[in-house]
Amino acid sequence: EPDINPEYGAFAQHYHTVILPARPHSAKDKALVENAVNLVYIRIYAPLRDRIFYCLEDLNQAIGELLERHNQMNFQRLEKSRRQLFEEIEKPALKPLPLERYELRTFLNLKVQFNYHIELREDRHYYSVPWEYKGKRVQVLYTDRVVEIYHDHLRIAFHKRDRTPHKYTTLREHMPPHHRFYDEWSPERMINWAEKIGPEVKRMIVKVLESRQHPEQAFKVGLGMLNLSKKYGEERLDRACRRALEFGTYSLKAIKNILEKGLDLVQEEPLFSEPLPLHENIRGSRYYSEGGGQ
Repeated sequence: EPDINPEYGAFAQHYHTVILPARPHSAKDKALVENAVNLVYIRIYAPLRDRIFYCLEDLNQAIGELLERHNQMNFQRLEKSRRQLFEEIEKPALKPLPLERYELRTFLNLKVQFNYHIELREDRHYYSVPWEYKGKRVQVLYTDRVVEIYHDHLRIAFHKRDRTPHKYTTLREHMPPHHRFYDEWSPERMINWAEKIGPEVKRMIVKVLESRQHPEQAFKVGLGMLNLSKKYGEERLDRACRRALEFGTYSLKAIKNILEKGLDLVQEEPLFSEPLPLHENIRGSRYYSEGGGQ
């Protein structure tokens, strides 16, 4: 069965026409076309073979005149010309052209990656599809302006083409619920919430954001810490963060451990509760700065 390549099929679909492909190795299917080419060669190309043209406009005008003469000639077995048949049969059946001209398109069959994106290898750019389609094969159609993605002949994604290499074009509605949740957050928003709770909480959140390589990891830990204020109160959380900062730990587990054991409520006594007494054997720092130790 003769088939149509996708690019040609899309062209026909855009202009609402039908393509009837000839069968391979079937000369009879091509007889009318071959005969039409032969007539054009005899009636248009041959009369112009000895003429010289100095610009494309003159050549096109000469071809147009001979083409019109060819269309006005009657068929050998029919007392009508090609122009008459067009006016009587084909012209009334014509439809208006689409509002937009057809753009050349490229078709690809790709597999959706685990991160619900496909790679347009030509640009080294990635485009999202709904996350439910990860791991499935999709048909990608792209032009100079847009990228369309289909699954089972249903369009599931539409993007403006971006030629920036190694970048992602991601629509929020394509994200799974947990990715969508973190997408709503930003470091600035998290720091502002922490500042409302207390200065030590703000310091802790800044440290968390700086210490995590991936933003999603930082958001998970930071939101976990901030939500502890609902259970233990803002004041206790602020004290717990101060205690954790003193030990240089920025983990959610450490903060929860301090709060659960009540370590934030323990008042630590200073190492020296009273000032040192004056005594001749207690030299002090000035002794060394003045060279007394030599």
